[in-house]
Amino acid sequence: MKITEIKSCIIGPALSAEQFIAEHFFLFLAQGTMNGYDGNKHYVLKQGESCLVRKNRLARYNKVKNNNEFEKVIIFFDETFLKIFQKKYMILFKNFISKDAFIKLKKDDLINSFLLSLEPYYNNSGNISSTFSDIKREELLLILLQLQPELSDILFDFGLPGRLDLEKFMQQNYKFNVNIERFAFLAGRSLSAFKRDFKTIFNETPNRWLIKRRLQEARFLIEEKTLKPADIYIDLGFEDLSHFYFAFKREFGISPRERTNDTKKHLSNSSFVFLFPFIFLNLAESNMLCRQRNENLLLKKL
Repeated sequence: MKITEIKSCIIGPALSAEQFIAEHFFLFLAQGTMNGYDGNKHYVLKQGESCLVRKNRLARYNKVKNNNEFEKVIIFFDETFLKIFQKKYMILFKNFISKDAFIKLKKDDLINSFLLSLEPYYNNSGNISSTFSDIKREELLLILLQLQPELSDILFDFGLPGRLDLEKFMQQNYKFNVNIERFAFLAGRSLSAFKRDFKTIFNETPNRWLIKRRLQEARFLIEEKTLKPADIYIDLGFEDLSHFYFAFKREFGISPRERTNDTKKHLSNSSFVFLFPFIFLNLAESNMLCRQRNENLLLKKL
């Protein structure tokens, strides 16, 4: 069996659709491509590659199928499991520092052999029974720490997010579709402190500011970048297109489609205005050439 023939499998808690990473997890891509974004950096994971996705991060990722196939292996390292592992094994720390939400892992035969060993334990749902799941998670973690010991500084850091510059944090992450409690947690504040500080900095409630900020960016992308509403609403944190249309019209008094049409009309008129002087220039040049030709004919007759 080839490593690219592995079928999708999840070991550990279920993967949440939320754009907040609640627990560390290992991700291997057997088929397809995955594009990730953490508010600061774009990542690409290709077929046959693996990475560690870090907890307490905002992240958005989308899958690209290969020949209509997308197969992945996801193995969670939740905090409870990691604390038990830490008591069992001596963990060495390397003072490794990284801000990346997706940490690319080195390719190695140990990882490939481990992935191939999972196949006999699959059940029909793509999960591995609880009887073997912790054993296989422990095996993978030992492999990863042997190959990249510096990962211990990430996996076994059980501290909470520190207090951040709130204005900078929100301007960087307003596009992520997560609730206010998540934003408060990641900014290192209680919910009440987050709302209080937010009002002081932005003079607005968090929910209202998020909608207005996303709509401002949407208007810019439609008017200046001529992008279509259907291509941007998800990346701006809106759950569905109808909600985006409603919020946009309520904020600006015009629908995104009307704004798109106005932009196209403006660009078309601008092109005509831009070309108009050249039309007159070409006519003037043509008249001048005709006069010169007539003058030359007259001189020949003389």
